[in-house]
Amino acid sequence: MLRTISLCALLLLATSAGAQPKAEAVTSKGGVVVCVSPPAAEVGLAILKKGGNAADAAVATAFALAVTWPEAGNIGGGGFMMIAAPGKAPTCIEYRETAPAAAKENLFADGKVTWLDHKAAGVPGTVRGLALAHKRFGKLPWKDVVLPAVELAEQGFTVNAVLAAGLNKVLSDPKTTNAEFKRVYSKPDGLKWIAGDKLVLKDLGRTLRLVAENGADAFYTGELADLLAKEMKEHGGLITKADLEAYKAHERKPVHTTFRGFDVYGPPPPSSGGIALVEMLNILETFDLKKLGRDSVETHALVIESMKRAYADRARHLGDPDFTKVPAELTTKEYAKKLAAGVDPAKPTPSAKLAPDIELTAESDSTTHFSVIDKDGLAVSNTYTLENSYGNRVVVRGAGYLLNNEMTDFNPKPGVTNTMGQIGTKPNLVAPGKRMLSSMTPVIVLKDGKPVLITGSPGGRTIINTVLCVVLNVCEFEMSTADAVTAPRFHHQWMPDAVRIESFGAKQVHLNEALTKHGYKVTLGKQGDAHTIGIDPKTGTRTGIADKRLDGKAVGE
Repeated sequence: MLRTISLCALLLLATSAGAQPKAEAVTSKGGVVVCVSPPAAEVGLAILKKGGNAADAAVATAFALAVTWPEAGNIGGGGFMMIAAPGKAPTCIEYRETAPAAAKENLFADGKVTWLDHKAAGVPGTVRGLALAHKRFGKLPWKDVVLPAVELAEQGFTVNAVLAAGLNKVLSDPKTTNAEFKRVYSKPDGLKWIAGDKLVLKDLGRTLRLVAENGADAFYTGELADLLAKEMKEHGGLITKADLEAYKAHERKPVHTTFRGFDVYGPPPPSSGGIALVEMLNILETFDLKKLGRDSVETHALVIESMKRAYADRARHLGDPDFTKVPAELTTKEYAKKLAAGVDPAKPTPSAKLAPDIELTAESDSTTHFSVIDKDGLAVSNTYTLENSYGNRVVVRGAGYLLNNEMTDFNPKPGVTNTMGQIGTKPNLVAPGKRMLSSMTPVIVLKDGKPVLITGSPGGRTIINTVLCVVLNVCEFEMSTADAVTAPRFHHQWMPDAVRIESFGAKQVHLNEALTKHGYKVTLGKQGDAHTIGIDPKTGTRTGIADKRLDGKAVGE
């Protein structure tokens, strides 16, 4: 239950929250790849060294992550890829999953369909999205960028301590019941995974080889489509061969704003990330945060109030643009000034008052991000996901890949929005062919037309605010890339009406207590790993930062 936390309680919680996160850094004048999985980062670097560009490296890294980071790396999910090519306007490759044709608005309303159900899977978009990105921007042949993942799956790769712990945890969870998942990801001798073991994924390797040799169509038609359709039919799922064949990825115009002389680009709907980030930055631009100081109560209060307003608008307005009209004013400076005028620096605005048009009912995360830049300045920021850790924990029999449970990102109960964070507004209700709303926020920041920051994060609804914190740290407070990534973050999502703060050791206890006295309900927690690249606009030096809140590696030419 959310409550005001006393100084003593904060001290106890902060002391147990762990040490300040560490970061692995690499600097280079050439290409840089940063992601959560060391083997996948090495794949991306190898592609750059082979003469590929950042788009080639990003596609290769994404396919490699489907092998080496099964928690979130995928070919059975979807995501967003921001690309900024030198001399061209940034663009977004959107490959969010879609609801199958048989999906109904009330799919989750009675609570009988859970996140572990086959019905929770949306039509996968990753393979089509990566193919579109490669077609638009890649240099190397398609086969060359997919084969490294094939080799990792077929020949096996070395499991490190982080992956071993994740596999052991999910395999020992009573909720993990899918027999094929257990067969594929259990250690052959039946013992627990330890660092140094080798994981071989033969079926996944075969699937990836078909995609490498025959293109994205191999995943959406023919034998592989038959395997998924059979999996769905045998277990009551909704996806059909017709759903797969109909799926399309899109190139969309990013959401854009200026902030303190920087150009910030993020993904458009069906991501809520770009609009919410831009709305918050536009609000905060009206205040002198630098003068107030990054660690001040005043700065935190202003940022929290901007978060609450943007997330209220997220609940009120955002969804698949093919199904709902998103108000253009949300990203305008004029609208932000109106919202900023409603902020009282002396006290919090109750969340319920920010969206009186949304009736509140009295009813009482795993994604991954990577960043890439090449020697010529082509920048890629990619976030993709299976939704929950390991998706719905179902492996498609014979195809070897994990399914997403992204259908749970739709609003579950039409008309039911409550103070605990459940949203039931119309723009994001289930409909056939509709893309579910996302919080993924891969971002590229430019200065004088050149990339200076490539960032993003996992973390469900916290994603947008993690990215906001990193962008503010760099663009407002002029922190180094490493400090911007490792600094404590905070999050408010409108409902529940509480702020969640990272607190490492006792360092922040007095700030947390001050926020409590200011009128906020404060809870403590951790936010996602933001694998980031910063580029010095004067020297061109690239600094890749692997955020060690989880795992990761930064590599450079």
